[in-house]
Amino acid sequence: MTDLKHPVQVIGGGLAGVEAAWRIAQAGVPVALHEMRPRRLSPAHHTEHLAELVCSNSFGAQASDRASGLLHEELRRLGSIVIAKADQYSVPAGGALAVDRAIFSRDLTETLAQHPLIELHRGEVPQIPQSGIAILTTGPLTSSALAKDLQRFTGLEYMSFFDAASPIVVGESIDRHQAFLASRYDRGEAAYLNCPMNQPQYCHFRQALCDAEQAELKDFERETAKFFEGCLPIEEMARRGEDTMRYGPLKPVGLFDSRLGSFKDPTNQDKRPYAVVQLRQEDKAGQLWNMVGFQTNLRWGEQKRVFRLIPGLENAEFVRMGVMHRNTFINSPELLDPTLQFKKRPTLLAAGQLVGTEGYTAAAAGGWLAGANAARLALGIDPLSMPMATMMGALFDFISSASPKHFQPMPPNFGILPELPQRIRNKRERYGKYRDRALADLQTWANQHQIPIQPSMTFDPNVA
Repeated sequence: MTDLKHPVQVIGGGLAGVEAAWRIAQAGVPVALHEMRPRRLSPAHHTEHLAELVCSNSFGAQASDRASGLLHEELRRLGSIVIAKADQYSVPAGGALAVDRAIFSRDLTETLAQHPLIELHRGEVPQIPQSGIAILTTGPLTSSALAKDLQRFTGLEYMSFFDAASPIVVGESIDRHQAFLASRYDRGEAAYLNCPMNQPQYCHFRQALCDAEQAELKDFERETAKFFEGCLPIEEMARRGEDTMRYGPLKPVGLFDSRLGSFKDPTNQDKRPYAVVQLRQEDKAGQLWNMVGFQTNLRWGEQKRVFRLIPGLENAEFVRMGVMHRNTFINSPELLDPTLQFKKRPTLLAAGQLVGTEGYTAAAAGGWLAGANAARLALGIDPLSMPMATMMGALFDFISSASPKHFQPMPPNFGILPELPQRIRNKRERYGKYRDRALADLQTWANQHQIPIQPSMTFDPNVA
């Protein structure tokens, strides 16, 4: 039954909420988008803008034969507003899609506010709407009142993990005599500032990290403290062993200071650094730089002391210190269908990190599907599931069918896609086949359901 008298309610103005609201409005259905900031602040946000990027400014690898890049491409072809703005405001980041986060979120806020079918409401929504079509996109920082109501509605306890954000440094305060500009293996544009360490410097830095004082957790947080393995605090990595950081964010492989000679000259092998701290450009002007992989829960004074031990950052000026916060998510396999509808109430949907997908692009992908299906419900059309061989379809199938007992957030990855008909040993070739199948299936599915497919707007030689 068509219902256009009452707007679809989208609760939460993050990436998923913005994508969902835009998808609904583009289908000709009115939508009310609710964002509690600035009337009520969250522990991690810094602005009142929609789609604020809290942890990093990177959406992950851009190439379509990478899991995140394939998800970018699927959304690009489906007309995602989030990916379109990310492309528009991208900054150099080697092979990654990174954005000037301030302009990105400000433009999305203005674009949605100007849409004639979108009403933007500022203020907390403490309860799930009792009637009508609604989408929950409140993310991992859902307000306590709404979280309690959702727990009452589902009858299940929330699950949780701890996430953290990296510090941001003023570019002018970085010593360019020590830091060098390069991308790993000299691939693509040199987009990272690299601070090299020799072995004594690295060992001293690691010990300082291990000994540094952490910010205290609240009692309820301490009881349930559990880190997400894909976003460990740097001090936690340091404690796990001497080489853990060197095989993680401080990996030196493929990084070489060209001022010392040629990367390919075998006589320069001994000039390669023992470890490297990388900084990624945060804004288009290159005035701000994000410390890659340096999520942390150290006290702010300790962060300044310890991070200034890094060669090139001795006089670093920090515009944002690292923070850690508790992320909550629902047990989606018990609660959701692959359409992102709640099993016990099909007119209520959910998307984003709240449902257990991990990462910015996955949040936008969930917003796209939840928004598309909410619009279809309002128009009296059956909701859709995505093709299993697409990255979007595989993600939503996983969160709705995984073991509820051991459910944890899942980022886009090729391991959740159905196996190929023939085994391919070469990883690059195998991932290319996954990509080709996914994009072909997406095209077929879109044609069947009369969903417009957009041509790719970015140059990627890997894209079919």
